[in-house]
Amino acid sequence: MLELVLASANPDKAAEITAILEPSVRCVPRPPEVPDVVEDAPDLVGNARLKAVAICEATGRSAVADDTGLEVDALDGAPGVYSARFAGEGATYADNVAKLLASLDGVPAEGRSARFRTIALVRHPDGSEVVAVGECKGRIAEAAAGSSGFGYDPLFVPDEGDGRTFAQMTAEEKHGVSHRGRAFRALAEALGAGSSR
Repeated sequence: MLELVLASANPDKAAEITAILEPSVRCVPRPPEVPDVVEDAPDLVGNARLKAVAICEATGRSAVADDTGLEVDALDGAPGVYSARFAGEGATYADNVAKLLASLDGVPAEGRSARFRTIALVRHPDGSEVVAVGECKGRIAEAAAGSSGFGYDPLFVPDEGDGRTFAQMTAEEKHGVSHRGRAFRALAEALGAGSSR
Protein backbone atom coordinates (compact mmCIF):
# COMPACT_ATOMS: atom_id res chain seq x y z
CA MET A 1 0.00 0.00 0.00
CA LEU A 2 1.20 3.50 -0.83
CA GLU A 3 2.26 5.41 2.29
CA LEU A 4 2.41 9.20 2.44
CA VAL A 5 3.56 11.51 5.23
CA LEU A 6 1.04 14.27 5.84
CA ALA A 7 2.55 17.73 5.58
CA SER A 8 -0.34 19.54 7.23
CA ALA A 9 0.07 20.67 10.82
CA ASN A 10 -3.66 21.50 10.94
CA PRO A 11 -5.33 18.57 12.75
CA ASP A 12 -8.73 19.24 11.13
CA LYS A 13 -7.26 19.23 7.64
CA ALA A 14 -5.09 16.15 8.37
CA ALA A 15 -8.13 14.22 9.60
CA GLU A 16 -10.13 15.18 6.52
CA ILE A 17 -7.34 14.18 4.10
CA THR A 18 -6.88 10.86 5.89
CA ALA A 19 -10.62 10.15 5.77
CA ILE A 20 -10.71 10.79 2.01
CA LEU A 21 -7.56 8.85 1.08
CA GLU A 22 -7.82 5.81 3.32
CA PRO A 23 -8.04 2.86 2.89
CA SER A 24 -6.37 3.12 -0.53
CA VAL A 25 -3.47 5.22 0.79
CA ARG A 26 -1.95 5.00 4.26
CA CYS A 27 -1.46 8.46 5.77
CA VAL A 28 1.33 8.91 8.31
CA PRO A 29 1.16 11.90 10.68
CA ARG A 30 3.63 14.70 10.22
CA PRO A 31 6.58 14.27 12.63
CA PRO A 32 6.13 16.70 15.53
CA GLU A 33 9.76 17.80 15.41
CA VAL A 34 9.43 19.20 11.87
CA PRO A 35 8.98 22.99 12.13
CA ASP A 36 6.13 24.86 10.48
CA VAL A 37 6.68 25.82 6.87
CA VAL A 38 6.37 29.48 5.92
CA GLU A 39 3.69 29.60 3.22
CA ASP A 40 4.84 32.62 1.26
CA ALA A 41 4.29 31.43 -2.30
CA PRO A 42 2.04 33.62 -4.48
CA ASP A 43 -0.36 30.79 -5.30
CA LEU A 44 -1.91 27.58 -3.98
CA VAL A 45 0.38 25.29 -5.99
CA GLY A 46 3.46 27.02 -4.64
CA ASN A 47 2.33 26.74 -1.02
CA ALA A 48 1.41 23.07 -1.39
CA ARG A 49 4.83 22.43 -2.95
CA LEU A 50 6.68 24.27 -0.15
CA LYS A 51 5.01 22.07 2.45
CA ALA A 52 5.41 18.79 0.59
CA VAL A 53 9.08 19.42 -0.23
CA ALA A 54 9.87 20.36 3.40
CA ILE A 55 8.32 17.17 4.79
CA CYS A 56 9.81 14.98 2.06
CA GLU A 57 13.29 16.38 2.73
CA ALA A 58 12.89 16.11 6.52
CA THR A 59 11.70 12.50 6.45
CA GLY A 60 13.19 11.07 3.26
CA ARG A 61 9.72 9.73 2.43
CA SER A 62 6.96 10.64 0.00
CA ALA A 63 4.89 13.49 1.41
CA VAL A 64 1.45 14.87 0.63
CA ALA A 65 0.36 18.47 1.09
CA ASP A 66 -2.46 20.68 0.02
CA ASP A 67 -3.35 24.32 -0.07
CA THR A 68 -6.89 25.60 -0.28
CA GLY A 69 -8.30 28.99 -1.09
CA LEU A 70 -11.79 30.43 -0.87
CA GLU A 71 -12.38 32.80 -3.78
CA VAL A 72 -15.32 35.18 -3.38
CA ASP A 73 -16.41 36.95 -6.56
CA ALA A 74 -17.68 40.08 -4.80
CA LEU A 75 -14.22 40.45 -3.20
CA ASP A 76 -12.35 40.04 -6.51
CA GLY A 77 -11.27 36.51 -5.58
CA ALA A 78 -10.22 37.26 -2.01
CA PRO A 79 -9.32 35.82 0.43
CA GLY A 80 -7.79 33.27 -1.99
CA VAL A 81 -4.25 32.28 -1.03
CA TYR A 82 -4.69 34.24 2.22
CA SER A 83 -7.79 32.31 3.34
CA ALA A 84 -6.23 30.91 6.53
CA ARG A 85 -5.03 34.36 7.61
CA PHE A 86 -7.75 36.57 6.14
CA ALA A 87 -8.29 38.28 9.50
CA GLY A 88 -4.52 38.51 10.16
CA GLU A 89 -1.68 36.28 11.33
CA GLY A 90 -2.85 33.95 14.08
CA ALA A 91 -6.50 34.42 13.13
CA THR A 92 -8.95 31.79 14.39
CA TYR A 93 -11.64 30.20 12.26
CA ALA A 94 -14.18 32.46 13.99
CA ASP A 95 -12.08 35.56 13.23
CA ASN A 96 -11.95 34.70 9.52
CA VAL A 97 -15.68 33.93 9.36
CA ALA A 98 -16.49 37.23 11.07
CA LYS A 99 -14.27 39.20 8.69
CA LEU A 100 -15.79 37.52 5.64
CA LEU A 101 -19.32 38.27 6.83
CA ALA A 102 -18.37 41.89 7.53
CA SER A 103 -16.72 42.20 4.11
CA LEU A 104 -19.94 41.04 2.44
CA ASP A 105 -22.30 43.08 4.58
CA GLY A 106 -25.07 44.41 2.35
CA VAL A 107 -24.21 42.15 -0.59
CA PRO A 108 -27.43 40.38 -1.71
CA ALA A 109 -27.67 36.60 -2.06
CA GLU A 110 -27.25 36.69 -5.83
CA GLY A 111 -23.94 38.55 -5.44
CA ARG A 112 -22.36 36.11 -2.98
CA SER A 113 -21.02 33.51 -5.41
CA ALA A 114 -17.74 31.83 -4.48
CA ARG A 115 -15.63 28.77 -5.00
CA PHE A 116 -13.25 26.68 -2.96
CA ARG A 117 -10.11 25.47 -4.78
CA THR A 118 -7.73 22.84 -3.45
CA ILE A 119 -4.35 21.83 -4.82
CA ALA A 120 -3.22 18.40 -3.60
CA LEU A 121 0.44 17.59 -4.21
CA VAL A 122 2.66 14.58 -3.56
CA ARG A 123 6.43 14.97 -3.55
CA HIS A 124 8.58 11.84 -3.82
CA PRO A 125 12.20 11.60 -2.59
CA ASP A 126 13.39 11.38 -6.22
CA GLY A 127 12.01 14.88 -6.82
CA SER A 128 9.02 13.78 -8.89
CA GLU A 129 5.59 15.21 -8.13
CA VAL A 130 1.94 14.41 -8.68
CA VAL A 131 -0.53 17.32 -8.58
CA ALA A 132 -4.34 17.28 -8.56
CA VAL A 133 -6.93 20.05 -8.41
CA GLY A 134 -10.39 20.11 -6.88
CA GLU A 135 -13.00 22.86 -7.09
CA CYS A 136 -16.42 23.37 -5.55
CA LYS A 137 -18.67 26.25 -6.57
CA GLY A 138 -21.21 27.74 -4.22
CA ARG A 139 -22.18 30.87 -2.36
CA ILE A 140 -21.51 32.55 0.95
CA ALA A 141 -24.45 32.41 3.35
CA GLU A 142 -25.61 35.58 5.10
CA ALA A 143 -25.11 33.96 8.52
CA ALA A 144 -23.09 31.05 9.84
CA ALA A 145 -24.96 27.75 10.18
CA GLY A 146 -23.91 24.31 11.39
CA SER A 147 -21.31 22.95 13.78
CA SER A 148 -19.41 20.35 11.74
CA GLY A 149 -16.28 20.88 9.68
CA PHE A 150 -13.91 23.79 10.16
CA GLY A 151 -12.73 27.05 8.62
CA TYR A 152 -15.35 28.69 6.41
CA ASP A 153 -17.61 25.60 6.41
CA PRO A 154 -20.42 27.36 8.37
CA LEU A 155 -20.69 29.95 5.56
CA PHE A 156 -20.18 27.94 2.38
CA VAL A 157 -23.27 26.57 0.62
CA PRO A 158 -22.24 24.33 -2.30
CA ASP A 159 -24.22 24.58 -5.54
CA GLU A 160 -24.40 20.77 -5.69
CA GLY A 161 -26.25 20.50 -2.41
CA ASP A 162 -29.65 21.04 -0.89
CA GLY A 163 -29.08 24.50 0.57
CA ARG A 164 -27.12 23.41 3.64
CA THR A 165 -23.66 24.74 4.46
CA PHE A 166 -20.69 22.36 4.64
CA ALA A 167 -20.93 22.66 8.43
CA GLN A 168 -24.50 21.30 8.35
CA MET A 169 -23.47 18.19 6.40
CA THR A 170 -22.05 14.90 7.59
CA ALA A 171 -18.39 14.35 6.77
CA GLU A 172 -19.36 11.86 4.06
CA GLU A 173 -21.80 14.30 2.45
CA LYS A 174 -19.21 17.05 2.46
CA HIS A 175 -16.42 14.84 1.05
CA GLY A 176 -18.73 13.81 -1.78
CA VAL A 177 -18.95 17.33 -3.24
CA SER A 178 -16.13 19.30 -1.64
CA HIS A 179 -13.03 20.74 -3.24
CA ARG A 180 -10.78 18.71 -0.94
CA GLY A 181 -12.69 15.49 -1.61
CA ARG A 182 -12.39 16.03 -5.36
CA ALA A 183 -8.70 16.96 -5.22
CA PHE A 184 -7.67 13.99 -3.12
CA ARG A 185 -9.78 11.46 -5.01
CA ALA A 186 -8.14 12.74 -8.22
CA LEU A 187 -4.73 12.53 -6.53
CA ALA A 188 -5.32 8.94 -5.43
CA GLU A 189 -6.37 8.03 -8.95
CA ALA A 190 -3.29 9.71 -10.41
CA LEU A 191 -1.14 7.75 -7.98
CA GLY A 192 -2.83 4.53 -9.09
CA ALA A 193 -4.28 4.01 -5.64
CA GLY A 194 -7.91 4.81 -6.38
CA SER A 195 -10.28 6.09 -3.69
CA SER A 196 -13.79 4.99 -2.88
CA ARG A 197 -14.72 8.11 -0.90
